Amino acid sequence: MVNPKNPNAADAKLFEAAGRSVGVDVVIVNASTELELKEAFNRAAEQRADALLVHVDALFNDQGGESQIVALAAQHRLPTMMAAATFPARGGLISYGADTRDLNRQAGIYVGRILRGEKPADLPVVQPTNFALRINLKTAKALGLSIPESFLLLADEVIE
Repeated sequence: MVNPKNPNAADAKLFEAAGRSVGVDVVIVNASTELELKEAFNRAAEQRADALLVHVDALFNDQGGESQIVALAAQHRLPTMMAAATFPARGGLISYGADTRDLNRQAGIYVGRILRGEKPADLPVVQPTNFALRINLKTAKALGLSIPESFLLLADEVIE
């Protein structure tokens, strides 16, 4: 699911190409408002999607959007993954994304450098280096999924 109004929506083409490379059909569903989230889940269900990957977007990652996605995923019995670290704790199945604690630490370092007189334009762009995988086993069970032990061992957090 992608917000077509997001400047990074072109990533959808990368998702499709990655899917093709491993023999998976990728269907892009769009949503640019909270109202359209329900329609996007309906389209995914009509397409008989086996799972849903939610692209990073403020609409999807705010508390209201995330809660609605959790509810719609449960309603449609559709395994869903987001980057938002809070997603599994709110009832979503899986999250994988940059570790927000590390991002906040890096932001603090940047603020400190700026307060000491460095110009923001002179600071280097720093990419995240720490990523976290979180899995909600209660949600997996409700969806009738069994998560392999080998995958659980890779997780940074398992919610039971």
